[in-house]
Formats: sequence, C-alpha cells, structure tokens
Amino acid sequence: MTSAVPPAVQLDGPWTHRDVAANGARFHIAEMGEGPLVLLLHGFPQFWWTWRHQLPALAEAGYRAVAMDLRGVGGSDRTPRGYDPANLALDVTGVIRSLGEPDAALVGHGLGGYLAWTAAVMRPKLIRRLAVESMPHPRRWRAAMLRDPRQTAASSHIWGFQRPWLPERQLTADDGALVGRLVSDWTGPSPDTYTPEDLEVYRRAMCIPSAAHCSVEPYRWLMRSLARPDGVQFYRRMKRPVRVPTLHLHGSLDPVLRTRSSAGSGAYVEAPYRWRLFDGLGHFPHEEDPAGFTTELVDWFRDPEPDR
Repeated sequence: MTSAVPPAVQLDGPWTHRDVAANGARFHIAEMGEGPLVLLLHGFPQFWWTWRHQLPALAEAGYRAVAMDLRGVGGSDRTPRGYDPANLALDVTGVIRSLGEPDAALVGHGLGGYLAWTAAVMRPKLIRRLAVESMPHPRRWRAAMLRDPRQTAASSHIWGFQRPWLPERQLTADDGALVGRLVSDWTGPSPDTYTPEDLEVYRRAMCIPSAAHCSVEPYRWLMRSLARPDGVQFYRRMKRPVRVPTLHLHGSLDPVLRTRSSAGSGAYVEAPYRWRLFDGLGHFPHEEDPAGFTTELVDWFRDPEPDR
C-alpha cells in the first residue's frame, strides 16, 4: 500500500513512508532498519515526526524502527468514531500484525504511552517489551485526576478539551500558534530543544483538516467516561496486571503529568519494572535528550534479565 499523506506529514529523511491497514482504518507509518520490531507511539500535540531522533538510532542499533500516526492524526485516517483507548490500542496491535511481525517492543509517549499500557493488558502476547514515557498507568492516571488537585490543575488543557468545537478552533487559530506554545511550555529549561522550524512542523500538522478534532477526541472520552458504564468497564479491565517487562521514563520537570502521578505505576506490573527519572527534563525527554533517551531504550531492549 503506497502512502498518500499530506505534505505536512510526509517529511524527508532516512526513513521511508507508507500506509498499512489495521482495525478497519489506514495508518501512516515511517520506518527504517531491519531486525526486531520497535513500534513508536506519539502523544499530543504531535505526530510520528516526534521520533525523528529515535528512528535512525534504533535502526543503527539493529532494530526495525516504525513510528505510526495514531488514528485521526498526521497521515492516518480521520474516522468519525473509534477514539476510546480500547479501540485505539487495537489499532496499535493491528499495525503490529499488518507489519507481519509476531510481536513488538512498544514505546509510547503521553497518549501513546496510555495506549501502550492498554495494549500490554489487552494483547500481551503481541508485546515483547514495553517502554512508557510521561504517562502513568491508566488507573494511576484516573486516581490522580480525581484525587490530586495539583494534577487536576496541571491537566487543565484536558478539562478545556471537553467544550464542543472551541478547542479545535483554538488549536488551529493563527496557523496553529497554540500548538507551538504548548510544546515550548511543556519542555524543560533547555532553549535548544526546538527550533522555530521544528515548531512550525507541529503547527502545520495540527492544521490538516479535522486533525485538531481527532486529536482531542481521545481526551474527551477519557474525562466523560469516568462515570459512564463504558469507562467503568474499561478501568475495571485495566485492573489486570501488566505481564510485560516495563521501562517507565519520566522527566522530573514535567509540567503536564506530575512525577508523583506516574510513580507507583509499577504496582500494576507483574513483570520486571524499571523506573527512570530524567533530571531537569520536561514532558518530552525523547526530544529534549534524544541520545540519553535512546540509550535507555536500547539498554532495556537488550537486557536479557531486566531488573524489577
């Protein structure tokens, strides 16, 4: 299947672009390298390009590195429904199967990390190793949002997403200026993480028609479902322990998800679990310190007996 994604998403580099079909939709991926599959899942307000540093580094380390655009984002299909975490996680595991691989090491940031946790519970046989960045286990996230006023305040953007249509207009106003501000504000103190051209890439991607709407729909489900039967059922399902070796990464200065909210997620993991806190980094350690982040990943993937 050849890729026909918008130019704002099909960015040049050592990787190749194409589309794969999974779970009733079409997903854009960028890939490079050969070896065991590592599937990379982006968060908000980004798309596959957030892994531009990790794709060549993982390929050089001997892995088949694939970064996908989540449903509704970047070059993937923008469907009218399907933005609950269970269905989005089936998108992820469906892509693994469509790539012809028996399993994958799954790396997820933010919302992608939430889906990585979910996929590891729903389809553990398809997940070889798990690496979650800047996102607590879903049950820890739910508890923090409901019981921790500081986390509630840090996640004010998610509460703002519950309004109809206004968030989409805000995200696309002035050529996506808000996206650039969010990425900058959520980053640690280093002034060199993003150039104006980098931020422009994220702004353009958010301005693709319907991308803003699809980007906020998962967050609407997460909040509105807290007291609904489908949400109660999902969080009950997430009581099942994660039986996949898990690396949990977090920036000490993350202003979006407090360290206290993420710490303790290991209680839901009945497998080797390693917590790694990046001192002085914000919400995007994989972009703020790409070399250090990738080293952690490769060491984790290669460790035959990861510690608990």
